[in-house]
Amino acid sequence: MPVYEYIALDVGGRRRKGIIDAGSVAAARQKLRDTDVFPVEISEASDQKREETAAGGGAIHLFRRVGLQELALMTRQLATLLGAGLPLVPSLSALIVQIRNPLLKTTLARIREEVSEGNSLTQSMSHFPRIFPPFYINMVRAGEASGTINLVLNRLADFQEAQQALKTKIRSALAYPMFMFFIGSGVLFFLVTFVVPNITNIFREMHQALPWITVVLIAVSGFLKSLWWVIALALIVGIVGLRYAIRKTDQGRHFWDRLKLYAPLFGDLNRKIAVARFSRTLGTLLQSSVPLLAALEIARNVVDNILVAEEIRRAAKEVEEGQSLSAPLSRSGFFPPIAIEMISVGEHSGNMETMLFRVADAYEKEVEANIVLVTALLEPAMILVMGAAVGFIVVSIMLPIFEMNQLVR
Repeated sequence: MPVYEYIALDVGGRRRKGIIDAGSVAAARQKLRDTDVFPVEISEASDQKREETAAGGGAIHLFRRVGLQELALMTRQLATLLGAGLPLVPSLSALIVQIRNPLLKTTLARIREEVSEGNSLTQSMSHFPRIFPPFYINMVRAGEASGTINLVLNRLADFQEAQQALKTKIRSALAYPMFMFFIGSGVLFFLVTFVVPNITNIFREMHQALPWITVVLIAVSGFLKSLWWVIALALIVGIVGLRYAIRKTDQGRHFWDRLKLYAPLFGDLNRKIAVARFSRTLGTLLQSSVPLLAALEIARNVVDNILVAEEIRRAAKEVEEGQSLSAPLSRSGFFPPIAIEMISVGEHSGNMETMLFRVADAYEKEVEANIVLVTALLEPAMILVMGAAVGFIVVSIMLPIFEMNQLVR
């Protein structure tokens, strides 16, 4: 069924944009009027729009994205509809009505159109790589091949919800220290650029010899007050340049990924996150009947670290040559001995998926414990740094005052 893009006015006179599927332009107009929306302009989505949407681009969707939580919810709903015995196309139609994200709504309409034309769900989803990653596509392909698409979609939803929960825990744990950092930095900047100059002007007018600590404070205050924009510009350029180096250059990405694995406090945490993510992904893929080599290739791209991904690639090559998985992983140095032993037990017992899930569960719990520890150390450290900075300012101001009191006596 064709998909149309429209511009319309609602009963309140507000301008609205969106998409709608109908058999013809007249049917689309009537369908809009039935919902108290009055079309001003309506046109069938062009082939160019189709290509832009498939690539995840286009001006319309430039700043839109589909979050992991939204994708997980959509996957769960589709699995429920298919599990209830509803055919694929009606399931997609029922799903489109419930979706609020415009990009996801448009994408599902495209997928339904392609499925109606005879394409498989896997083929249709593969045209939208920015929404459905290779991991997702391979899971759906395995579900279609085995005839258990609803079960696979449920596993996909479980996996996405678990990943989202882990990300939420990490972000929520780091939210308070980050909030303290920005507030504390703002307070210090205000003190140094607005409060300190008013007080130090008194010392200058008295033409008194000042302690070196006060001279340093006056110099820092003057520099920040007159050249704060240079610092802000340097920070922006530095951040943009660092992001470009990390994302666009191999050297920058290797440096950043190595730093993440070996940095104090955070290095061990990032290793455990990578192990947990690898184990959860590989277990989910194997449980869905994806072949081991294909599953390793997908899991390699999920760990989000070039160094770990390279070791997984080498392990996959050795597995292809007839070796076990645990042996090359143990030589990498990134996987803890306990994880290697559990994977080895899974290989020998023929119960690899279960052992991988146990590894993932164990290290996800360790990640949570490490996050609590890191935040527990960060908070007093930040308080100590802020206290030292405020103490420096107080001492710098009070020393000349004490000296003036002694001269008066």
